[in-house]
Amino acid sequence: MAFVSTTLQPLSPFSPFVKQHNPNSNTHALLAYQTPNSTNSLFSKRGGSVAHKKHTSVAVHGAPDQVQSSWTIPLSEVVVVRNKRAFWERGWNSRDVRNLVIVVGVHLMSLSAPFYFNWVAFKLFLWLFWVSGLCISLSFHRNLSHRSFDIPKWLEYLFAYGGSLAIQGDPIEWVSNHRYHHKHCETERDPHSPTQGFWFSHMTWIFDTGSILKKCGGEENVNDLVRQPFYRFLQRTILLHLMGFALLLYFCGGMPFLVWGLGVATTVRLHGTFLVNSVCHIWGARAWNTPDFSKNNWWAAIITLGEGWHNNHHAFEFSARHGLEWWQIDVTWYLIWFLEAIGLATNVKLPTEAQKKRMAYN
Repeated sequence: MAFVSTTLQPLSPFSPFVKQHNPNSNTHALLAYQTPNSTNSLFSKRGGSVAHKKHTSVAVHGAPDQVQSSWTIPLSEVVVVRNKRAFWERGWNSRDVRNLVIVVGVHLMSLSAPFYFNWVAFKLFLWLFWVSGLCISLSFHRNLSHRSFDIPKWLEYLFAYGGSLAIQGDPIEWVSNHRYHHKHCETERDPHSPTQGFWFSHMTWIFDTGSILKKCGGEENVNDLVRQPFYRFLQRTILLHLMGFALLLYFCGGMPFLVWGLGVATTVRLHGTFLVNSVCHIWGARAWNTPDFSKNNWWAAIITLGEGWHNNHHAFEFSARHGLEWWQIDVTWYLIWFLEAIGLATNVKLPTEAQKKRMAYN
């Protein structure tokens, strides 16, 4: 689908910060505003602390048609611009309904966890949370979305299948949304920008897939995956695989395995991934001068196996390593390093010193 053109709408709350670009240019109309970008980390400058204030310019493509209000998220520089269109005042498609049913279902299932607790089921929860989380981080994100390293096809497909069982969508859908996020970061066309509200960036964006299609386009940005029969097969049959996974858990351990292995593990893992979209674009430290709100957040990095070093990632999207400093724990990188050491991972991309110098604060 062709990209939808955008128009500039006046936003009075930003009047002190507005810079209007030439509307006659062949690019989309932009609304750019500058926000203070100071940090308060205890670490060194490379770790995110900056002694003096800098500014981050964020371009918002096509201001909302109707702005109800705007405010700054506490303890951050993120200005929220909310459209009057409420969550329920729009058309829902079958994919939106599917996502809502699945997300609400696993959350409700998690509420019954205390009634089905046993130590074996709890250990299963921990194992599935970390393994499937690694598959999302290593496969969906660093390998498929950014091609930061190469692995043999059999191993690529194995990790991708594990990520598919994490209940975050099939690889084609996940990678397409993520590539659009980087292409349109912090703009009106970003699939999950906190400028549309914390909860929008955290999770409610997944219930409005039609909006992503309208703002960004279809899956033409993932032709490298669409050309492969394996990924097309996963996309067509993803629900069957999830149902088969649920039945396997039930047959192996009854309701405790189903509740803890599917309900609790999926709920915790979903919110872990969502933290990168929301918290890591709002709160944390900035190590690099990127044109967005991305932050390094150490506790999110622990939960997400290294994904929380998000400012590092936005500065060097191609990098297989997100925790660039020795003290920045990045479990996913440790696995990639191991795969490289035994000869399974090749063409592992890392930022050079020259590239770091260009992105550093002067």
